[in-house]
Amino acid sequence: MLFSKERKDADLIVLPYWKGKSQAEKASAFKDFDDAAKAPIAAGDFKGEEAEVMLLYPTKGKLEKRVLLVGLGNKDNISLEVCRRAYAAVVKTSLKNKWKEINVVVPEVKGILEGVCEGLSLANYAFSKMKKEPASLLTKIALLGIDQKGLALCKRISTISSAVNFARDLVNSNADEITPQALAKCAKDLEKEFSKVKVTVFGKKEIEKHKMGLLLAVSRASRHDPAFIVIEYQGNPSSKKRSAFVGKGITYDTGGLNIKPTGAMETMKCDMAGAAAVLGTLRAAAALDLKTNIVGVIAATENAISADAYKPGDVYISYLGTSVEIDNTDAEGRLVLADALAYTEEHLKPSCMIDLATLTGAIVIALGEEITGLFSNDDPLADALRESGERTHERLWRLPVYQEYRDLLKSSIADIKNAGGRKAGSITAAIFLKEFVKKTPWAHLDIAGTAYPAELKHYQPTHATGVGVRLLIDYLENNG
Repeated sequence: MLFSKERKDADLIVLPYWKGKSQAEKASAFKDFDDAAKAPIAAGDFKGEEAEVMLLYPTKGKLEKRVLLVGLGNKDNISLEVCRRAYAAVVKTSLKNKWKEINVVVPEVKGILEGVCEGLSLANYAFSKMKKEPASLLTKIALLGIDQKGLALCKRISTISSAVNFARDLVNSNADEITPQALAKCAKDLEKEFSKVKVTVFGKKEIEKHKMGLLLAVSRASRHDPAFIVIEYQGNPSSKKRSAFVGKGITYDTGGLNIKPTGAMETMKCDMAGAAAVLGTLRAAAALDLKTNIVGVIAATENAISADAYKPGDVYISYLGTSVEIDNTDAEGRLVLADALAYTEEHLKPSCMIDLATLTGAIVIALGEEITGLFSNDDPLADALRESGERTHERLWRLPVYQEYRDLLKSSIADIKNAGGRKAGSITAAIFLKEFVKKTPWAHLDIAGTAYPAELKHYQPTHATGVGVRLLIDYLENNG
């Protein structure tokens, strides 16, 4: 989709309105079509409520065939998120009617252009490659009333949104298509596209050589070999500081021998959403040419079922040398992340590590599908991530990693168990991961609720949200 600031012929023009005390009030000085909007506003048919839209057909000849009024709610309550939702409603109306080009009059209030552009960009997405008829998306949006600096901001947002859509595509695709090898190819494609990206992929033999026993255990039943993917982006060669983003890459999760029941398995192609977020973030950072250093690490495999499957009650040795008793084979994500975190800290020497994983159903019980669970061993890192979450509305809520919870993971035959039962399930999962981090500032983001919610909302047109990409880019831009 192309952003511009020049008004030309279009299918539609969008006019912003506040919810006034007695009737809707204009949110810009744009005067065209005032006559067309006067009657429905006076009649109370359009009130300017948040994300309210009304389609009008003006009688006088203009560049646009139609007028869409969009409500922004009370002026005192305007925010980036209100704008995201309002302009997502504009896109939904446009896509429903298969309009391709629209002109948008930008509200005359400071600091909200980013939200306008994000709503337009993030909602302009569909996953239709498996349908007979491809989706009709907006191809051009002219933003009326912005300057060159504003246009540059919108193009930046478009770049980030494109990376979000890249992550969405990966999660929405068939699990038989997005295998560990396919994720490795995606990483290699980034290396080809961007000169500052370097990719290293370990196949099964290299993983065995590095003694990543937990990743190997989870992969045993799959017909696809595991892959361990390292993506390095060097945007600031003069700095020794670099952030590590570690993604859970379970390309399909049956639950293993502790098999998931009907109703819990159908969405498990989304279990690599953490890996997709890492790939999307690296894509966005490289495309934006961010002046920072990043390493993305993905431990990728399938958690399948066969005669070779790893077994509950058995013990496997991690990369770090820690022995792990398998309490539940459906607690596999923390196993592959444990090897990935330990390897990343020892070999890649990051300044901080942030992992993203659709890790526990317990986080959905605790926080629903609106908020990502945050766990950390470092207060400044946790605070910085929460601030980014507020700015992007990919909100985080911090939960404890108190040592007392470690008792739930005690094993009589190994150093630790991989699960501690139903109590505090998200916390014990984080405690398990913490065992494999020595000194590096670390944060764990449990995106099980936010990566693939049951209901579609606002500017999330598919169940795959691409959560994490916007959050991490904001974090890098403010802390990189």
